Amino acid sequence: MERKIYSELLKWKKNPQKPLLLYGSKQVGKTYSVIDFGNKNYKNVVYFNTENNKELVDIFKREKISDKIISKLSYLAGETIFKEVTLIIFDNVNDANLVKALKPFGNADNLYHIVIITSRKENLAKFKGEELYFKAMYPMDFEEFLMNTDKKQLINFIKESYLNFTPMPFHQIALESYNDFLITGGYPEVVEAYINRKSDLIIESIKQKIIDIIKRETIDTVNLIDVQRSNEVLNSLASQLLKDNKKFQYGNIKKGSRSKDYEASIKYLGVNSLIHRSFKLEDVKSPLSSYKEADSFKLYPNDVGILYTMLHANKMKFMNDKNIHKTLVEANIANTLVNLGYSLYYYQSEGKTEISFILQNKMGEIIPLEIVNMDLSKAKALSMFMSKFKVGMPIRLTEDNFMKKKNIKYIPIYAAFCLKEL
Repeated sequence: MERKIYSELLKWKKNPQKPLLLYGSKQVGKTYSVIDFGNKNYKNVVYFNTENNKELVDIFKREKISDKIISKLSYLAGETIFKEVTLIIFDNVNDANLVKALKPFGNADNLYHIVIITSRKENLAKFKGEELYFKAMYPMDFEEFLMNTDKKQLINFIKESYLNFTPMPFHQIALESYNDFLITGGYPEVVEAYINRKSDLIIESIKQKIIDIIKRETIDTVNLIDVQRSNEVLNSLASQLLKDNKKFQYGNIKKGSRSKDYEASIKYLGVNSLIHRSFKLEDVKSPLSSYKEADSFKLYPNDVGILYTMLHANKMKFMNDKNIHKTLVEANIANTLVNLGYSLYYYQSEGKTEISFILQNKMGEIIPLEIVNMDLSKAKALSMFMSKFKVGMPIRLTEDNFMKKKNIKYIPIYAAFCLKEL
């Protein structure tokens, strides 16, 4: 499958003085993407699965000099490792000591190209050295979905309309494809089943398998009680997001639940990209991170297709239940913004006026982003927000086409992946 991480790997290859650590949840396509990149750009690929690999661990315990490490790795792999033209892959890395053992390769003189793959960034959080280049990978966004469903030309039309702010000529087709994406999501195995026209039942069974894998990932939490609590958090996400007030409420998990009981679990799920947390802002000033309310937040699953399954939705509900549709759109926008590198924040006044997302671009400019339905006459929250705060040009994400009106940009919901250029 074609993934945007490929271009990032190509950029790294031009200056690979530091090993690349690629992290993301299981099943997002990390291993496939790196091996595919290696096969296309290197003379050979040497792959090590680090899980229960005692011989590999012993090499790094004994050897501290890079050339000796490479010699032993070549022997273990049964294949010669060459400078610059061999890609070395360490997969399923969950031991921070193994990562630290690769420090000799993190310097200006290094000529060995090394990629480290992990789904448990939490285990590596204590490693703060400058000898690694970090890169995150997530489930596919809508752009990647179009790339893999023979609709690349549609991407060009969307980007051109975004840059020039002109109506998108194939707006309805893009909306229909976006709705398919909201149901399918971005996990590669699910997208492949969609491409191959598998039945809805098979597609849902694949997504349920992925949900089970995500839940099993919580077994690595520090305390056993947190395994149960992490899964309780995951199980409650759908009902939390269907509420009128989508703020995460511990009491919705079970009666008597308290924040201190679940904070460690939520932090673990967030660090490992299994969920994304959007904090409520107490004030809208720069930097936004200084004004977040630590105890007020929303939680989103890392993939909209997974949320669709968690909601026990079907296509009839999806088409007729506006709350389900808007919940899926909001969750997908959250995932898209995280993929683009934004931190998630939202604003809610005492009168319950809410702006779905507050963004801050690289220049420090604050930009409100509101999600509204087709009936724009009911979209009053943004007007009230603008009368209170001095911010950059606001954005409304709608089901309508591109347009500007009263100093507000109206952008179709399917074009959210373009928001990197703010």
